[in-house]
Order: sequence, then structure tokens, then C-alpha cells
Amino acid sequence: MDDRLVLDANAGAGSPATLAEIRTGAYYDSVVLMQLQRALSALPGVLDAGVVMGTPANKELLLHTNLLTGEVEQAAPEDLILIVKAQSIQIARDALAKVDKLLSARRSQQGQGYRPKTLAAATRMAPQANWVLVSVPGRYAAAIAREALERGKNVFLYSDNVELEDELSLKECAAEKGLLMMGPDCGTARIDDVGLGFANRVRRGRIGIVAASGTGLQTVMAAIHRLGGGISQAYGTGGRDLTADVQAITSRYCLQRLADDDATDTIVVVSKPPAASVAQALLAAAARCAKPVVVNFIGYERVHGDDELPAGFRFARTLDECAELAVELTYSAGAAGKANSQASPSPAPEPAERPLALAQPQTCLRGLYSGGTLASEALFILQDRLAGLRSNTPLPGGLHLDNTHDSQGHTVIDLGGDEFTQGRLHPMLDNELRVRRLLQEAADPQTGLLLLDVVLGDGAHPDPTEELAPAIAEAIAVATGDGRSLPVVAAVIGTDEDPQGLEKQIERLEEAGAIVFTRHDEAVRAAADLLSDEPKDVTPRNRASPKAVQPSVEETAAHAPFTAINVGLESFSDSLRAQGAEVIQLDWRPPAGGDEKMADLLARLR
Repeated sequence: MDDRLVLDANAGAGSPATLAEIRTGAYYDSVVLMQLQRALSALPGVLDAGVVMGTPANKELLLHTNLLTGEVEQAAPEDLILIVKAQSIQIARDALAKVDKLLSARRSQQGQGYRPKTLAAATRMAPQANWVLVSVPGRYAAAIAREALERGKNVFLYSDNVELEDELSLKECAAEKGLLMMGPDCGTARIDDVGLGFANRVRRGRIGIVAASGTGLQTVMAAIHRLGGGISQAYGTGGRDLTADVQAITSRYCLQRLADDDATDTIVVVSKPPAASVAQALLAAAARCAKPVVVNFIGYERVHGDDELPAGFRFARTLDECAELAVELTYSAGAAGKANSQASPSPAPEPAERPLALAQPQTCLRGLYSGGTLASEALFILQDRLAGLRSNTPLPGGLHLDNTHDSQGHTVIDLGGDEFTQGRLHPMLDNELRVRRLLQEAADPQTGLLLLDVVLGDGAHPDPTEELAPAIAEAIAVATGDGRSLPVVAAVIGTDEDPQGLEKQIERLEEAGAIVFTRHDEAVRAAADLLSDEPKDVTPRNRASPKAVQPSVEETAAHAPFTAINVGLESFSDSLRAQGAEVIQLDWRPPAGGDEKMADLLARLR
């Protein structure tokens, strides 16, 4: 049985009170915790609520939201913290008393009946499954991924905070077995027309992608779709794959798969700046593919020898330019021996009805990103235009933010960084942290402009602007009340086929007062223009829907049914089912109730 300790703080009768409950040995995935927190926050009389694991990062967040008590500060990382701030101590007690009922209601809503508790049992239930998706806490993820590989399964490893030596051994094992080992920290892939993790719905086509970045991959996929092209396969590799330590093991393997794939005519390679030696080796491998290759290493300075690459090789400065070049190389007359009749770019969109402009020069830009690669691209575009630009994930040579919870001058924050997501849901699924930060920045008199991304697709928040749009409207109202104008520039990354509804998301943001773009690079440049010494008009020019194309018979050929075993976030199972895939959800719990010493002992005994 879970240990439970109830702690009262500020518990005066009839006055606001904070009540916390710590549960040891309790595990729920981050989506369940987010939904429980929302349910508690919505109860009458509840002023605020927190439902998190007891990691140092989560305690820091509780401190900044005035929910951290002295007793909660002593919670262990594997402890579940339930904390409620309410109008009275009795309301807080009543709210916490509803926790188990709320959790039971969530479980009863899930579609799968019996849930196996081990990978072996899941494999017996679905022997045809050739993929295992892993999204459990990082300290447990490597063991599950290793077992999956030993059972001959490809692995999509979403979990971060996995040890480097584990990543190396997993990738080397996969390469020896001829299996895909995507991750750790792999957020996106599209395999046989099924999106894994966070992935946009795009048409099938002749462009294959290898990406060490999740939102980078999504941005390129969505832009290719918007331009009338399509995707054959899109492989994620994990954020560390192109470091000197890992040496692009997965990237090189995926590159070769696309080079050998008859359904792929053009290859795109996307990453944050790789190690120089790794970049040279990967570029050399790409040059041997005998297919056109487009590369975007964000902020990467070309090294000697890059100018000797073959004629079909292209470098792109931004993710959207990467998509443009890929579509041009694939669907232009004679590209890769193919006619251009199967896809064509969308017509140039009409300009917006009215230009948008600032009334006077502003001060500091504050970028609040859910996508780490998009944050990096923003830094790359802005670095020569805004002095003193800081970030929690700066580009090489950039300035590091002293305190991730307090902006300093021009600031771009990746809210999906490890310091924000340890034991907490990624901001592409949970808007709470970004909503709080939007209002914090709006209240800062130095803030002259807010810049953010809104990323759609399967696996992501089902309706992000339902929460973001009211927060944007409130942020603008806060600044207006202080006598300031506060432009909000938003880049929406998505397609007309995404389940959230692209146009609905755009309309909501615009109604809230945001300036909306569907190209990220144009959004960032517009933000810089608005902050310049001379006021400038900003007109979004990229709002056309993709032109419908008639795929070839070859492109519409059916794949074998996609079947996977999901270990971790239940929302990933929901996403796969929504796409018509078969999935078995594992009923996973930390070994030995999260007691690592006991788990190590049990592993040795086995």
C-alpha cells in the first residue's frame, strides 16, 4: 500500500489554506497527472493545484507558483506530490479526498481492457508488433528499450535523461541487429504513414527526412505538405545523435535506409548544430546517396570541403527554406527521373487584408517556445539583430540565461528543456507552465513583444489555443492596463489534416490579438522588425492551404498494418488508434516501487 502523509500549511479556519499529500511508491504517467491537476483546479473553491513527481525541477516550479511547503521540499523524486491551495482548509481536504475517484474515472475511459504488465506478455498478445514506444522516466527507459531490441523490435524512445553510455550501447545493438533505435529524446517520427510521438498528418510522397530534432522535423513535414509535396518516411534520431560522443549512429543508419528506399527521391537532414567532425562525416555519407540531399544544421558554419559536394546537394538557412528546396528538387521537371505531375506547390497566398504595425519602438523580446529546435532557429535568426540575446539553450557562443525562471533582456526560452520536463509533462501537451509564463512576462515593464510557437499534430495537445488564446488576450490586457502596447507573434506549425483544426487554431489566436504566421522563419523576422527603431508593417504572407494533389498509385500503395506496444504515455496509444494503427498499452510500474537499490538487487537475482 502507498504511504500517505497529509501536511497542512496556512491552515487557519475560514482562511485560504494550502494542503499537500505525498504518496510514496505511486506512479502515473504525466498525462494522467496533468488531467488530475486540471480536475482539482476546476473544483469549486480551489485557487490553485499542483500534481507532480518530487523532482528538484518540479519543486523549483512549485516554489515559483507559491505552492512549495517545507514538508513538500523533503519529498523524494519518486514520490507523488498532490498539493491544493483553496479558500479554506476544509475545501482543500475535500478536494484531495476526490483524488482516487478522479484517477479511477480516467482509467475507466481508456479503450483497452486487459493490460499486460510485461513486454513479454505484450509480445505474446501481439506477436506481429514490430515497434515498441517508450516514454517512461529516463532512469528506467534504457532497460525497456534493451529488452525490446533483444526481442527483435524497433524502438521509438521518447524518454530523455537517459545515460549516454546506455544510448551508445542501445544504438550499437540496434545497428548490429538491423533495427531502428530512434532516441532517446526522440519526439517525432512518421513510419509507413503513421505518426509516432508528436507528428503532423501529411500526404505521402517522395521526400524522406532524417532529423535529430522533433519540432524541426514537424516544421519541415508541415511545410512540405503546405507546398504540395509529400513524405515517404520521416526518422527521428534523438537530440544527442550528432554529438561527438554518439557520432550520428542512428542518423547514418537512417540515411542509408532512405538511400536504398525506392519510394524516396529526395532526402532532407535536419539538426541543431552538430559536432564539426560529425557534420563532415554525415555530409560525406549524404553525398554518397546518389539522390538530392537538403541539409539544415541550424546555425552551422560550413567547414572546408563542403563547397565540393555534388550538384544535387543543398544547404538551407531555415526549416521552411529546407522544405522549399526539397519540394523543388523532388517535383521539378526531371528531378530523380520523375515527372512533376504528382505534386505541385500551392498558389501564392493573398496578402492579409490589413497590415499590422506597432505604434512606437518597443524594448525586449520574450520568446516562449514548446519546441527546442524552433527556439534554436529563432536564436539563429535573431542573433545579429538583437544585442544581448539570452536563452536557457543558447547556440554555440551565445549568452546563457542566469535564471531560467526570470527573463533577462531579450530572452528565448525552450520550455521543453530538461530543467522544465523532469517528472513533468512536455509543454506540447501541457500549457500550464507557458500560460503562467505569458502572464509573468506581460507584467514585466521591459517586455515589448511576445513570440511563441503553437505546434499541432497527433500526440500533441488536442486543442492548444483553447488555453493559449485566453492567456494571450489577458497578457495583452495586462500590458494595456499599464499603458503599454504588447504585440504577440505566433507561429502555428501544422497542416489542414491535423486533428486540432489548423484554421480554427489560427482564428482563435487572431481573435485574441496575436499576429499569426504558418512559417516560423517569417514569424521571427516579423518579431525582429516590430522591435526595430523604425515602426514597420508586418503582413503574414503564408496562409494558403495546400493545393490538393492526386498521388500516384505507387504512393498510395497500402503498407502492412502498423502495430506497436506502448510503454508509458497513454496519449501516444490514443494517437496511434486515432490513426488506425493497432497498439497494446503496457500497464507499466517502476520496478520495486521506485526503490532503485531494491530494483538493482532484483535484476541481479534474475
